[in-house]
Amino acid sequence: MSSPVVTRTNVFINPDRARVLIRPFAPATDQRIVKIIARLLSLPEADIDALLVQIMREFSERHQRTKDQFLERFEFVRPQLVTDLELSEARRLVIGAYFTHEYSLESAALFNPCAVPHPDQSDLPPGALRFVLSLRATGEGHVSSITFRTGVVAADHTITVNPPTRFVSEPRSLPEAPYDKARFSLQLAEGGFAGVFTRRTMAALGDFFTLTELRAAIALTQNQLGLAEPNGHPAPPVAILELALSNHEVRFAPGLRLSERVLFPRSPSQSNGIEDARFVLFKHDDGTSSYFATYTAYDGRKTTPQLLETEDFVDFKFITLSGAAVQNKGMALFPRKVGGRYAMLSRQDNENIFVMFSDELHFWRTATLILKPTYAWEFVQLGNCGSPIETERGWLVLTHGVGAMRKYSIGAVLLDLADPTKVLGRLREPLLTPAEDEREGYVPNVVYSCGAILHGGELILPYAVSDYATRFATVSLAAVLDAMT
Repeated sequence: MSSPVVTRTNVFINPDRARVLIRPFAPATDQRIVKIIARLLSLPEADIDALLVQIMREFSERHQRTKDQFLERFEFVRPQLVTDLELSEARRLVIGAYFTHEYSLESAALFNPCAVPHPDQSDLPPGALRFVLSLRATGEGHVSSITFRTGVVAADHTITVNPPTRFVSEPRSLPEAPYDKARFSLQLAEGGFAGVFTRRTMAALGDFFTLTELRAAIALTQNQLGLAEPNGHPAPPVAILELALSNHEVRFAPGLRLSERVLFPRSPSQSNGIEDARFVLFKHDDGTSSYFATYTAYDGRKTTPQLLETEDFVDFKFITLSGAAVQNKGMALFPRKVGGRYAMLSRQDNENIFVMFSDELHFWRTATLILKPTYAWEFVQLGNCGSPIETERGWLVLTHGVGAMRKYSIGAVLLDLADPTKVLGRLREPLLTPAEDEREGYVPNVVYSCGAILHGGELILPYAVSDYATRFATVSLAAVLDAMT
């Protein structure tokens, strides 16, 4: 069998240090905040006016809504003022600017891409497909976030990626978004927090509740029972609140281009990074669709598989995955139910590929081993490169294998449509290995993807180049399937 011919395109997406996000700056202690404010309050109004002119000249054209964001930061530190005296807008803006900073999202890398069909397929030439590309952007402190691009695959498989603007914005959190009590209670139980404190707290809440109501219920239970921290584990109040903060909803401002939206870490579980999102367009039983993304949340100590949900890339829900099988990295959801159940690829042991099934999207308890490292280029470990792609002959799964010198390559396997625990075929040789001009980067000798799309019989494969930049390749689906043993 001949190896499939992969065509590397000239489409590159390189990290751009000029794409900076305006973010809160918080000194280590309240005492420092008070000192900074005191110094600014001591300046005459004329000096404040001159300082504001300088700040706006340097930063107003680098961001959208710059003044609004400065005023929001002022309100955040307002409680540290020692007086209720009303301040001028100029002074409030300057104080806000001192507690704000720029963060270069892509200063280190822009990699691990995933492509899915765009929700808007209007106004396209015949045979063309518009797509959304999610990317892992990594900046100062190795903190990763999710950023986006859009593009079009033409009928002849020519790929065009739309250039982004220099602006990037975070969404607003929706603190009053409702929590489902039944699901939330089960998540706590799966995490080992089903004791008296949790039961009392949940009993004080309705079937659906808000974060504000949860905080009040926690405070009430603390007053009744006190606070205990057994065996060095998080106290129940802390665990309950952290779970709530990790299950949150956000919304982007209307009118932002997709490339101007960034999902930056904000919850406890993802405080040091949102890594390697594997998006998939999921078809529900009723014919409707949603976009889900499994991703790795990193809090600086441990990694946790999590789930994102959106219908329009404007509103996003961050959801905690629970259950004994929720382990390690690299979970990838199938694009529809299989045999009436949700299905997921996983890698519980950091080495092999598993398939999991569940009646509930957010709870995964068992896993079946389906693939072990077999060929030399994958002897170190196997993992998936995104959600399975449905074809007439089976589920196509792109894999990554790690070999000598920790070299990453991309391979492929085929799973049975009705029973994905059955492996129908796999490539003996990698589909893609690092070319000579792709070996240098943040992490050398790596090609990696978080999801490809199928269009007109051609596999459109975005992939990371040595954990630094992103490139596209194309390959015939038939050629890939025919090359499998």
